[in-house]
Amino acid sequence: MKPMLLINFKTYAQGTGKKALALARIADSAARKKGANIVLSVQPTDLREVARSVSLHVYAQHMDPVTPGSHTGWILPEAVKDAGARGTLINHSEHNIDRKSISENVRKCRELGLVSVCCAATPKIAKELAAFGPDFIAIEPPELIGGDVSVSKARPEIISDTVRAVRGVNPKVRVLCGAGVNSAGDVSKALQLGAEGVLVASAIVKSDNPEKAMLDLISGF
Repeated sequence: MKPMLLINFKTYAQGTGKKALALARIADSAARKKGANIVLSVQPTDLREVARSVSLHVYAQHMDPVTPGSHTGWILPEAVKDAGARGTLINHSEHNIDRKSISENVRKCRELGLVSVCCAATPKIAKELAAFGPDFIAIEPPELIGGDVSVSKARPEIISDTVRAVRGVNPKVRVLCGAGVNSAGDVSKALQLGAEGVLVASAIVKSDNPEKAMLDLISGF
């Protein structure tokens, strides 16, 4: 499998509504130009429109371990699937959930054929989450998210320690690297340390030239 560039649109104005669709189309074009594996993670309100408008895989930013019924305000996994999502983030640092909910979400993803990307703040947490058997674990130290210095530069041992810890529990779980990733060098270093892709947000979504930012990051693969 090609290394993954997973772009999280978060709730940035540049990644919301019509702008989310425009950004998704830029990513679709960049992926075709370079033969890259780009995946988009968008807000629930944009999920259906983006998923049906691009050839890329589109993920939800969150879902809840609930079943159809009386759960007003929660995000139903079946609805995420129906909207065209191919996967979802779970336990992002900006939306932490408890271990039971993480485990149930991973199980539900497996049941529905969705890719599960569990986020972890530390190698220790990554090791715990690996036991649930998600498809990916994204290591993201919260203090570096949105910053100008990537984890691969500031604390490279976090990536290598996470890869080692996760493989020790479940070698089938793949590791992504996030937090401050903003250059081809950051991407290249992350892969050297054992990651199989990167999770990026502001470096692309808030860029004045998102296509250029995407192509630069892709060149690190």
